[in-house]
Amino acid sequence: EAGLGARKIAQLRRNSNLFRKGLLEMGCRVLGDIDSPVIPIMLYHPEKICNFSRACLRRGLAVVVVGYPATPLLLSRARFCIAASHTEEELVHALAMIKEAAREVGIFYDRGVTDAMSDDAARRRQHELLT
Repeated sequence: EAGLGARKIAQLRRNSNLFRKGLLEMGCRVLGDIDSPVIPIMLYHPEKICNFSRACLRRGLAVVVVGYPATPLLLSRARFCIAASHTEEELVHALAMIKEAAREVGIFYDRGVTDAMSDDAARRRQHELLT
């Protein structure tokens, strides 16, 4: 089918940006490149690795968490991989589960930072965090 690859790439970009924006808006510290389908959020504290993973799993969402020795001791994170095949409904539902788990574990490090930001300002803020 002509153009199928381009449509899938465009859908992947839309899905990734929707998910990234949702994480930023809820107050998660998000790393990674804009448009990337691999979206890490910072957990920082080693004890939050297992707590966040289990809090998500109790809600029906399996997450990949990464900690020491794969990262420096205080730079643990969760990593989400977005697909073109995810629906907007699925992504919004996953974000709701993540928000509950993040509140429970206490990983809203940037709470309120992006509430009043435009998309461009949020991207600039994210770039600042990465550099």
